[in-house]
Amino acid sequence: MECMEANKKITWAMVGLAAAARLIPHPWNFTPIVALGLYSGARSAKLRTGIGITLAALVLSDAVLGFHKGMWFVYAASLIPVLLGSLLRRRESLGTVAAAGLLSNLSFFAITNFMVWAMGSLYPHTMAGLSTCFVAGIPFYGNQLMGDALFVAVLFGVDPLVRRWARPELQTA
Repeated sequence: MECMEANKKITWAMVGLAAAARLIPHPWNFTPIVALGLYSGARSAKLRTGIGITLAALVLSDAVLGFHKGMWFVYAASLIPVLLGSLLRRRESLGTVAAAGLLSNLSFFAITNFMVWAMGSLYPHTMAGLSTCFVAGIPFYGNQLMGDALFVAVLFGVDPLVRRWARPELQTA
């Protein structure tokens, strides 16, 4: 029971930190949301828990930032890492986490840039306009790639350390 309570506290702390990271000044797209989705998908016993954690962080921060017409695409793109994370369970390695992180990152970029093109008037609704939109998104993608790499490394790297600290009785001599 005590362990379950500690897990709940850690989960809500992660949600709060991820939401806060979207609110404090940061380079465009340098946030932990994709990493949080991947991590919560990998660590949650149920897929719906990972989905809830990720959506809670987005909704809490969007309540402050403001909701927008493209948020449903952002939310959907943020759930792909949760699904990929759930596939990591019992197959987790440095390679699988890195691959899932990169695939999560690429899918978020593709979905959100497509949304900007499809729902906006900034680019013509032609293949040339779509290409221009994706090229214009490359600087944002660089920030996203660096942020996701950092936050995935932190979440998946710190996790074993926290588990050892929280449950020393499980350690072998």
